[in-house]
Amino acid sequence: MELCVISTTTAKAINTFLPSITRRVSSRLIQSDSVLQFGRRLKKPISSQLEMSCVSRNFGFLGGSMSHGGDFRLFAAASPAVETSVKEDKLPADLKVTETLQANSSVKLSVEVPPIVCEDCYQRVLTEFMKLSKVPGFRPKTRVPENIIVGFVGRQYVLRATVESILKRTLPHAMESVTGRALKDSIQIVSSFPEMEKAYSKLKTLSYEVVVDVVPELRWNPEDGYKNMKVVVELGDEIDAKKACERQLRQKYKSLGALKIVTDRGLQVGDLAVVDISATTIDEDGSTGQAIPDAESKGFHFDTEEGNRLLPGFLDSIIGIRAGESKSFTLAFPESWKQESLRGQRAQFTVDCKELFYRDLPTLDDSLADKLLPGCTTLKEVEETLAKRCQEMEQEAKDQATDNAILDQIRKMVEVEIPQSLFEEQGRQFYGARLLEIQGNMKLTEDQLASLSSQKAVNEFLETQRESITNIIKQNLAVGDIFKRENLEFSTDELVKEVENSISEFKKHKQEYDEERVKDQVQEILEGAKVLEWLKDRAEIQYITR
Repeated sequence: MELCVISTTTAKAINTFLPSITRRVSSRLIQSDSVLQFGRRLKKPISSQLEMSCVSRNFGFLGGSMSHGGDFRLFAAASPAVETSVKEDKLPADLKVTETLQANSSVKLSVEVPPIVCEDCYQRVLTEFMKLSKVPGFRPKTRVPENIIVGFVGRQYVLRATVESILKRTLPHAMESVTGRALKDSIQIVSSFPEMEKAYSKLKTLSYEVVVDVVPELRWNPEDGYKNMKVVVELGDEIDAKKACERQLRQKYKSLGALKIVTDRGLQVGDLAVVDISATTIDEDGSTGQAIPDAESKGFHFDTEEGNRLLPGFLDSIIGIRAGESKSFTLAFPESWKQESLRGQRAQFTVDCKELFYRDLPTLDDSLADKLLPGCTTLKEVEETLAKRCQEMEQEAKDQATDNAILDQIRKMVEVEIPQSLFEEQGRQFYGARLLEIQGNMKLTEDQLASLSSQKAVNEFLETQRESITNIIKQNLAVGDIFKRENLEFSTDELVKEVENSISEFKKHKQEYDEERVKDQVQEILEGAKVLEWLKDRAEIQYITR
């Protein structure tokens, strides 16, 4: 998995659009005369080279794999030079293909192969075996009677190779009905291979079913509703530049003070306490419920000046507590609490105060300027520098909140059935990014890494994060649709410059990269930035502080 590093000029858009759909839907379309990819592994088709030893009889399944349930997953060649195109390989007769729409933007193709096509494939298989087999009494590559070559190779192996040859040769033709709509890595032959062998052996004809994901169709509700949106953006007071500047200056000032043990009083605002916190839910009848792991902490360093960031009422409930004391009290989680399962929940808290400190702070004057912010000589200079930084941060946070609100609104306007292959691809991208983040924050053992990388762990992530993944996909599809609908564009120079900058970042950090994938990701970010710019110019935006 490649980690795409984007240059600073597109960094603003990264939080919104990455991790995103690495290969856009348009780049995942399958052309019927191109090389088809079935699954992740690739093997050579039977028409290219049968790498087998007729002496050892190690024939096996050529270019495919059998699942435990009997379904056959076919894998095609990796090189276009080996795969015969649909136009060049004209079949002796037409296939009968019936298309049936399925859930989640997928299509089932029921394919009936005429006997004359099956016979043609059978003769081709025999010819290939004759070329590669060293049959006693016959010169290499000479014509060998059918009964002899079949007996030499083995009737069952010839049967399997013929069925596979039929599948590989007819599938591109069968896929013509979904040309331009089918998504790569989503094709699966769902018919049982043993059943196909059995049917061909008896009837000398073949029928099979294929399921493929197609480009999802977006429906806007209301139609063109994105053109004149009314967007309400909620801003937290934590991004207010003035308040943020005051907090930063206070934090820097507090860092210059020495912590001293409180011995003669209880906790008061300004102190720092080391506490153990435990909490249990309170049922409707007043009885004690279950523990709340997310609200528990051991050795928590509680800065009372930041008490308003915790549960409302928590600080007031422990004011006056002394080192060695314990206090129990009841609080209710507000309806706006970030964890939905706890909203409105009453809980019993117990706090054990282990240690209690106060800060012995120096006098705040110009002599501390350089310590507060290196390079500054006066407190006024410190305040002005911090204020400028905070104003920039406030604007960035405001812009990001605006982008998020707009994207959330257009997501809610679209109705779409998301293909399973697209969902899994996006989910794996999310999980890969999460795993990289974990690895960056802590050293994982081989066992831990193996456990986190297991299919079970990935599947659990896909299921628990289904809603989030689905929302991101809808958001990206909506953005892409607007870009096309409104004929938006960016210059080639912009794309080339950003790709070059991104690749230089990879080289700088000595990271591997796929240039085409980098280009796709940069193009998607540029498209998203253009769409957001277009939407903001036409939207009525209202800002409120929560």
